[in-house]
Amino acid sequence: MHTNGQELPDIKQTIVLNAPIQKVWEKVSTSEGISAWFMQNDFEPKVGHEFHVQSPFGPSPCKVLEIDEPNLIKFSWDTDGWVVSLILKDLGDQTEFTLIHGGWSTEMISKANRKAAEIRETMDKGWEQIVHDRLKKVVEG
Repeated sequence: MHTNGQELPDIKQTIVLNAPIQKVWEKVSTSEGISAWFMQNDFEPKVGHEFHVQSPFGPSPCKVLEIDEPNLIKFSWDTDGWVVSLILKDLGDQTEFTLIHGGWSTEMISKANRKAAEIRETMDKGWEQIVHDRLKKVVEG
């Protein structure tokens, strides 16, 4: 069966953090903040900025697609069509944080030499730990 062009569902992780939106924004919109919970990077919150995150497979090229301070950061990640969105919702003393990792085709991921569905499953578990454990500790710690 030929599956070219089909997509797998987006990965979505949502958490309510015990911190005001500006504190969460500082941890998701700066290179230093992102390094503390995700990966080393040279991110800058400017639309069109090209940067890299240091993934297990080496440096991954990224590009900032959208910034809406303090509510949204959207960037492309690597060369397989992935788009990551970081969405913040102000709840007063708390912030709802949602990460969406989209752009999943059903093709092979060449860098990892694995099917996209396998990578997606692995990354879904990884994002769950990153968002619900590491980001929570960085923001609330």
